[in-house]
Amino acid sequence: MSSAGQNVKTVRKRRGLTQRELADASGVSLSTIRKLEQGDREGARLETLRKLAIALHVPTMRLAGAPREDGGPQTTDRWEAVKSALERTHWAAGVEDEPPTVTGVHSALQKALPLFTGDRLTELSVLLPSLLRDTDALGPQGRTVRMRLLQLSGWLMVQTRQFAAAETALERALEHAADGLDKAATISIVCWLRLRQGRLDEAFALAVGWADEIEPRMSRATPAELSTWGWLLLRASAAAIRNGQPTEADDAIKLAMAAAVVMGREHAPENDFLRMFGPTTVKLKAAENASVTDRPDMVLRMAQRIPMAGLRPTSNNRNRHLLDVADALAKTGQYADAFEKLEQIKADSPEWLPNQRYARDILSKLIKSRRTLTTDMRAMADAVGLPL
Repeated sequence: MSSAGQNVKTVRKRRGLTQRELADASGVSLSTIRKLEQGDREGARLETLRKLAIALHVPTMRLAGAPREDGGPQTTDRWEAVKSALERTHWAAGVEDEPPTVTGVHSALQKALPLFTGDRLTELSVLLPSLLRDTDALGPQGRTVRMRLLQLSGWLMVQTRQFAAAETALERALEHAADGLDKAATISIVCWLRLRQGRLDEAFALAVGWADEIEPRMSRATPAELSTWGWLLLRASAAAIRNGQPTEADDAIKLAMAAAVVMGREHAPENDFLRMFGPTTVKLKAAENASVTDRPDMVLRMAQRIPMAGLRPTSNNRNRHLLDVADALAKTGQYADAFEKLEQIKADSPEWLPNQRYARDILSKLIKSRRTLTTDMRAMADAVGLPL
């Protein structure tokens, strides 16, 4: 029996319901519930689990496979099921009597977006396999929603350093892109992947090539065009500064700022958080470049002029900037303030922080400055995975 099937059966019995009564209360067919609980099929659609969860008065995650309540470490690869779902593009019929619909899958994806924006990685590791299976089962008519989910999955895999899975997801997203702008937005994530892999020449060439390809006419550019072009320029700048090409990095930043000025403010075209772009984003990346070139004083000066109030606490760009500030504070001997920044990130985005090697490097510097460690420092070391 699948974990979802076992969870449904367990909660149903605790509620004192028969399979028939649960079917009547949820609108899910009796045969579907029976097959799910018996483990006759590979998995349940997310929409089905949502209906059952409502009827059983529990969160969907409780049925899908919630993380361990004791908070203990996972004994298996968190992303194993996601990787498997990304590799498989053809699925046998699931437990449902009716196949998934574009409308239903799109609705499920919209409900899952807060998990991506909130860095709720454990929940995503449970829900993503079902979503990926559903989008693949849609056929050609599901091209748009499939591309979007694959793009998000690729971004998530880069963030969590699952690079092979990221390659698979992003390659598939490019196959389903509807136009050049969708492709360019996906290429921007590919550039980020190349940066994290240390393939700087490739990242720079890819970003510059696509930026040239889609360069908009400023006088009539749409926010989506400005954002996509601007992000490619920021990727080019990031690759150049890390590759010892400061002139090219500065040129790309200046062009990105030109796009941001035309944009006028921070804006996410079509509510796509991956394409959030504007003057603040460019300033954050300029400060990052200063950090990469080991100019902590400049990082701190620039940080004072960056408006952070409008950025969501789980924004990866915001938290990466806070790491840059923490690093600069540590390098300038302001150890207590540096640790305070790490604590801020830990409070705001506890599942994002452990995936950042940068955070471990910063904490290592802080620990070396101490003869004895505080309880908070030991807790932080546990949080970021730094052996003591």
